[in-house]
Amino acid sequence: MHSNRMPKSRDDAEALLRLHLEYAVDQAIGDEPINRYELDKRDARPLEPAKKPAVPEPSEPLDKVAAAAEMAGKARNLEELRDAMESYEHCNLKNSARRLVFSDGRPDARLMIVGEAPGRDEDIQGKPFVGKAGRLLDAMFAAIDLSRNSDTAENGLYITNVIPWRPPGNRAPETEEIEMMRPFVFRHVELAEPELLVLMGNIACSAIINSMGITRIRGDWREVQGIPVMPTFHPAYLLRNPLSKRLAWHDLLAVKVKMGESKQ
Repeated sequence: MHSNRMPKSRDDAEALLRLHLEYAVDQAIGDEPINRYELDKRDARPLEPAKKPAVPEPSEPLDKVAAAAEMAGKARNLEELRDAMESYEHCNLKNSARRLVFSDGRPDARLMIVGEAPGRDEDIQGKPFVGKAGRLLDAMFAAIDLSRNSDTAENGLYITNVIPWRPPGNRAPETEEIEMMRPFVFRHVELAEPELLVLMGNIACSAIINSMGITRIRGDWREVQGIPVMPTFHPAYLLRNPLSKRLAWHDLLAVKVKMGESKQ
């Protein structure tokens, strides 16, 4: 509340001061008091409009694939590649999985297998292709004298997946997740330097040779980075469709022949 008159006595001044204190007016903003009722209206300055807070410019969306490619490209060996994948924070699968599933077998093996994604057993043990599908895989390659536990690179296997973290509920990996992990799996192949690649299932074929429809493309040799590539059925598919095992056996025999040819 404002008064239209100046105090005429000491009592009025004290009363006005007490009123100011009641309204928490306890600080002066100038060195000299100003009687604003005597100011000429022509001298009054209009209030400046309040400045709007600066709105930050929207940042460009992160290119997750480019970030993966940069991290993978800096890896000079398999240990550094594993560390890079552990440090990659842009794939949400990492948040729900127990651990990263990197590889198993002999890194110096002539034959490298690329699968799809870890399941429950793989997530628990931290190794690719364990459980029923893993036991079938071991039996399939044992039939052509190859093993992940071999004492020699000649008869060894090196195994990895496109996706290193288990998708929730064992669902199929999404396209974005495959795209993010593709630079890592390509770098994995570059560092392992296998003589032959076997791609097991549609996800592996999509990531490596950009092709799907495993019943159509299986058994046909492809080439990636100068390496012969054989697409074939995933062991989990063979467990559900045992009649397709004869076709998978045909693919394995072709792999055995190719390995023999590469030795000559």
